[in-house]
Amino acid sequence: MATIDVEDETILTAIFKDSFPDSWKDNPDFVQYLAELSSFGIEKLSREPERLSEEKSQILEETQDLAFHNYKTFIQTAECSREIFEDFQIIEKHVENLLEKLPPFSNECENIAKRAQEINSSRRMNSLTLQRHTQLLEILEMPQLMDTCVRNGYYEEALELTAHVKRLEKKHCNIPVIANIVNEVKNSTQLMLNQLIQQLRTNIQLPLCLRVIGYLRRMDVFSEAELRIKFLQARDTWFQSILDAIPRDDAYIHITKTIEASRVHLFDIITQYRAIFSDEDSLISSQREDFLYEASLFHSWVIQKVSQFLTTLKEDLEYGVGGRLDSLLGQCMYFSLSFSRVGADFRGLLAPIFQQAALNGFQLTLNEANKKFEDVMQSYNLMTVTSTGTKGYNMSFQPGQLFPPSVLLDFQPLAMYCNHLLSAFNDLRLCAPLSLACDVNNALQNSLLAVNRVILSFHRAEEPTFNTQEREHFQYFLQVYTADLLPYLNQCLQTLFPPTQLAQLLGITIAEMSVLGNSGSLDLTTILDSLSHLLPEKEEEVSITTVEENLSESPTVMKVSPVISPDDHSSDTSTQLFTDATDTNLPQSSPSEKEAYIEPSETQTIDEFSTETLYPSEASPNSESAVKSELVPSFLPTVEMEDNNSSPVHTPVTVETSLANDIPE
Repeated sequence: MATIDVEDETILTAIFKDSFPDSWKDNPDFVQYLAELSSFGIEKLSREPERLSEEKSQILEETQDLAFHNYKTFIQTAECSREIFEDFQIIEKHVENLLEKLPPFSNECENIAKRAQEINSSRRMNSLTLQRHTQLLEILEMPQLMDTCVRNGYYEEALELTAHVKRLEKKHCNIPVIANIVNEVKNSTQLMLNQLIQQLRTNIQLPLCLRVIGYLRRMDVFSEAELRIKFLQARDTWFQSILDAIPRDDAYIHITKTIEASRVHLFDIITQYRAIFSDEDSLISSQREDFLYEASLFHSWVIQKVSQFLTTLKEDLEYGVGGRLDSLLGQCMYFSLSFSRVGADFRGLLAPIFQQAALNGFQLTLNEANKKFEDVMQSYNLMTVTSTGTKGYNMSFQPGQLFPPSVLLDFQPLAMYCNHLLSAFNDLRLCAPLSLACDVNNALQNSLLAVNRVILSFHRAEEPTFNTQEREHFQYFLQVYTADLLPYLNQCLQTLFPPTQLAQLLGITIAEMSVLGNSGSLDLTTILDSLSHLLPEKEEEVSITTVEENLSESPTVMKVSPVISPDDHSSDTSTQLFTDATDTNLPQSSPSEKEAYIEPSETQTIDEFSTETLYPSEASPNSESAVKSELVPSFLPTVEMEDNNSSPVHTPVTVETSLANDIPE
């Protein structure tokens, strides 16, 4: 398109100035005409106005002619233009309305596009879910499968499921479904943990213990120290339930069953622990404090169990186990010896307990003897004294045996007291450590001093009313007590605790033993000191005669059972700690021993002699069964003399003895 140069525009402006509007400058026809006009000569240029006028007239005529001939068209055009204008106004309004509604529409379209995209994504997910339905179902069923495995005891599969769920949790911890599955599996894992620990609280063997601890280790819920503690706690709970189930009605049965249960089950627990937890390997591989702490856990538990057993043993021994202390000692020693295989030999801890139990039993029997002696002396009548002896007895002595003096049968209180003491010696013989020699000696000496006080009290109360015969009988009573009973008891004590063994144990000679005073023998001087004013000043020979050979009533049988014999040999696991029956020459009494039958005097009655030891309660004065008395530990033989009618006749025996010569200085 032709345009006016700047120079031409300047010229035109100068020539025509305001002759034409500025808009013509952009009209290409105008520019072309100016270019042509500028090229005209003067003549042509002078004729140009006329030509333009003629051309204008011609165009006007043509226009008029066109308008005349086509006026309808112009009218239609005008109407059409008007309608178009109106339509454009309507369109403009609609366009304005459209422009107002286009932004919301655009937003809705965007929303629809987003929803369509979401629907499409959901559809793809549903399609993918459908394709992975089997795998997803397996994941969703993991909690149920885990619960089934745990309840049915399939712990291996349960641990594999737990490990798989942990891997899923690490990868997809942000997925809610996975989080729920993990929580449910954790609940089942806790149930499995409780079941495994509960199995440790039952009577399980080593293979199952190994599997259970292996499962617990793979669960990784306890540290090594915590796992050891949990194992010991669970096994201890089961072991304690075994001990609690043992009846406590009888102390001996309770302690024997406790020993057996402890020996078997504690050894099993220790074996299981050592097979599962290797302390030695830990100490060799590392010297860290945590390994030392883990190793000390087991030893602390063993010490606690041994202490608990010793406490139970002390309690049951305090209740009393009768005359079965030796049997109990053997079982305890065997129990302790079996523990030496696992480094827990506690035999050294048993010795003080059994020593104290033996001493307590001995002192208890002495207290009973003193109480019984005091009770009998309160109602004792010296007129009922029966003189007996040994003449006429068919005695079959055995070498090394000790016999209680038969003259004790003349005095019921002394015979009963001797019975109790010999019973105490018999019980002590079963468990008589040499270390108890001083304590036993002191206890026996105190008991004899108490007997002295009872005798003095009896003398003060009865002496004013004594007649000549009663005074003689009382002197005879004292002589039997001092010259027969005391030396005999001293001899029994020395037999129980031989001076040679005590001297060897102390590393001194027997001569030096006498300087120690109360080491295995009675201090007779001290004992007799309180009775010295009642004892005869000169030696007297007392002739003990018998009375009436035959009685119409059935005779009273007095059984004298043996206690002291060198031929008795009993073995015990405690030979290293306690003296044996072989050492003390104290045999156990036997119900098959011989009996000595001695007739009481006519003035004596069964009621006056009735005691638990001498005369059982089931025997009556008129019964055919003999009333038996255990002067435990004597070996008086059976004496039966027959008359012409071939019926047993029990004849009293005359014994002559010099009591004064037997009293030690």
